[in-house]
Amino acid sequence: MALKIYTKTGDTGNTSLIGGTKVPKSHIRIETYGTVDELNSYVGFCNDQLSDAASKEMLKEIQDRLFTIGSSLACDPDREPLMKIPDLKESDVTILENEIDRMNEVLPRMKAFILPGGHMAVSSLHIARCICRRAERLCVHMQQESIFVDPLVIKYLNRLSDYLFVLSRYTGHLLGAGEIPWKPRTS
Repeated sequence: MALKIYTKTGDTGNTSLIGGTKVPKSHIRIETYGTVDELNSYVGFCNDQLSDAASKEMLKEIQDRLFTIGSSLACDPDREPLMKIPDLKESDVTILENEIDRMNEVLPRMKAFILPGGHMAVSSLHIARCICRRAERLCVHMQQESIFVDPLVIKYLNRLSDYLFVLSRYTGHLLGAGEIPWKPRTS
């Protein structure tokens, strides 16, 4: 018999962290890992729109790291040392930085702010960047409320949003989609 997807345990507005601790579904920890899950889904959506093999492979790796981050955020921090939750590593941040540098080598220097758009894949990557920034802000909020979040998670999300911005530019470059410079109204 297949495992049922519904448990009915959340029908009262509560859920359990990994480790069993019950919290309301409105808890910032739930909001934060839900946003990371949203980001992971959107990264998959972006990946489905790309044709560059290296970018596609990198996005798959990023999805794995986001699942790791989500697991960490969904875990009761007092019980996490007793569990085998995968860890994020400093090298994961370095990989993003190296990819940013690699893509920037072929991109023209930015001379103005650019507007999201020009191609569906480019716009989708900008949306993923925005979701990533929201996840980062929620992690910082947790930290400010003295709710444990690994500082490396915040660093990774910060660098990931930079990566997604550069990937949007790189994807547009590969597709021949011109960037849309922001031309502020002056009068």
